[in-house]
Amino acid sequence: MSLNKAAIAALFLSLGWSGPSAADVACAPDRVIFQTSDGPVAFQVELADDEAERAQGLMFRKSLERGSGMLFVYDTPRAVSFWMRNTYIPLDLIFLDQAGVIRHIHPRAVPLDETPIPGAGPGDPDPDRQMILEIGGGEAERLGLAVGQPMAHPRLHQDLAALPCG
Repeated sequence: MSLNKAAIAALFLSLGWSGPSAADVACAPDRVIFQTSDGPVAFQVELADDEAERAQGLMFRKSLERGSGMLFVYDTPRAVSFWMRNTYIPLDLIFLDQAGVIRHIHPRAVPLDETPIPGAGPGDPDPDRQMILEIGGGEAERLGLAVGQPMAHPRLHQDLAALPCG
């Protein structure tokens, strides 16, 4: 089951957000933009869009600059699970569907923990994810990121994107 544009619009209206027009969002491959209740929030990102890059992720790094992260991109939505093997910094994992809508946030993943972190919360009727953003632990809460908020990025199929690029 996937969300169509009408369902996404209904979700945003129920949250009290009407959204910017496509012309309001200037996208770039190395940047993601979220629409929060307090306004836009942007991150500079590295892309992990092939098997080798996704397997490496942020392993072995000792730090991550505030306002930056790694965006994992899959060609098609799928069920995903992450872990923190060889990852030395705490991370927030933000799981997004094919429309770029935040569907699940796992805050402050514990460094070096190999316990699987699922991309969907319990009872999620559509657990498939297209993208996952890893940012510094605690950043999602500090910046007001929440389930249901849209993200803009040019790698999202723009006809499906809840927050299309301008």
